[in-house]
Amino acid sequence: MDIRIQSIHFDASEQLQAFIQKKVSKLEKYYEDIKKVEVSLKVVKPETAENKEAGIKILIPNGEFYASKVCDTFEEAIDLDVEALEKQLVKYKEKQRNK
Repeated sequence: MDIRIQSIHFDASEQLQAFIQKKVSKLEKYYEDIKKVEVSLKVVKPETAENKEAGIKILIPNGEFYASKVCDTFEEAIDLDVEALEKQLVKYKEKQRNK
């Protein structure tokens, strides 16, 4: 699984990158054949409180999943994204099983 982290208009700290790697790699429990994960981080309107936007795109052999959240911290946004993607992957896997 190839994880790419893109931070727009700022540099993501080592700590944040490690956190993202750890969280995203847990998605493999829900779907084994994940080819690539693209994480994009950006700060929307720096002067407001909830201004950290994190988007995660997962590419699998015949499809892709996406989740994006805006929160106070990137960690919180990543947590919510991963949660949303877990649901999407579980749903997708069940559909595949029922075919």
